[in-house]
Amino acid sequence: MDRATYDNMARIDGQHWWFVARRKIIDRLIREQVPLKSDARVLEMGCGTGSNIALLRRFGRVDAVEPDGPARALATQRTGIAVKGGLLPDGVDLADGAYDLIAMLDVLEHIPGDGPALAALWPKLAPGGRILVTVPAGPGLWSAHDVAHHHQRRYTAAGLRDVFEANGYRVRHLTHFNTLLYPLVVAARAVGRLRKREGGDDAMPPRPVNAVLEAVFGAERYWVGRRSLPFGVSLAIVAERATR
Repeated sequence: MDRATYDNMARIDGQHWWFVARRKIIDRLIREQVPLKSDARVLEMGCGTGSNIALLRRFGRVDAVEPDGPARALATQRTGIAVKGGLLPDGVDLADGAYDLIAMLDVLEHIPGDGPALAALWPKLAPGGRILVTVPAGPGLWSAHDVAHHHQRRYTAAGLRDVFEANGYRVRHLTHFNTLLYPLVVAARAVGRLRKREGGDDAMPPRPVNAVLEAVFGAERYWVGRRSLPFGVSLAIVAERATR
């Protein structure tokens, strides 16, 4: 992502409905799909400006990696964690067998080689460890927002499953989410194309609108960990190492 996108993320990620509700959903997914011991080790790959680290600390001791220098510095300042630099698949120095949970939260879509990136993380999981990944769903939803965020792709559920299974993982749970707001997002993206709008969809809405959107999106936490929703703006997958 470019500098302006990171800077805007840092300004809004504590209050914007999408970030707040997504953290609630991620919390529930971890609790229902990732069995963790009390001294679990957690890794966030691509932590951005660090807005998810407080959430992940509920589940264990957190390490984090972020390739962008200024975002990494801000994440370190915000969290007190010495966030590492490096790029997947070959530029990240992490111990093998170390992590009970690896989280990549809207990161994989930025990486040109998603398969090699997942293959590089496979040996970093501890025995019984799991990886949680969220990505944007629906190639047909591609828009100026994806371009502004330097996305390489949007995923189908089948395509996401395939890239995991091709790189040594067994899928435990796969679901769409941001389902209740899907019709609104589809309409907004269509209008954006007609108007040839540029840039991302990251503006902070008025407070009442923000509260409603957060409540609607956040309500999905009650079922995304147990059911596989058939459509939505995003996808979440939980996987573990399969025998190679």
